[in-house]
Amino acid sequence: MYFFILSRLFRRDSGMGTTEYALCTVAAAAFAVILYTIVTGSDIVEKVTALISDSLEEP
Repeated sequence: MYFFILSRLFRRDSGMGTTEYALCTVAAAAFAVILYTIVTGSDIVEKVTALISDSLEEP
């Protein structure tokens, strides 16, 4: 009887690991899209290009 109760308790949480993994994967993908949008924006690209160009110039 005790084993039956324990097995039912653990059975309720059987899909929790998969659900958490899926939510974290979706959150990571959303963060990657936002970061990609920010980094590839023309303002950021111009500033990074200017920074690299200025650092490569001779003093």
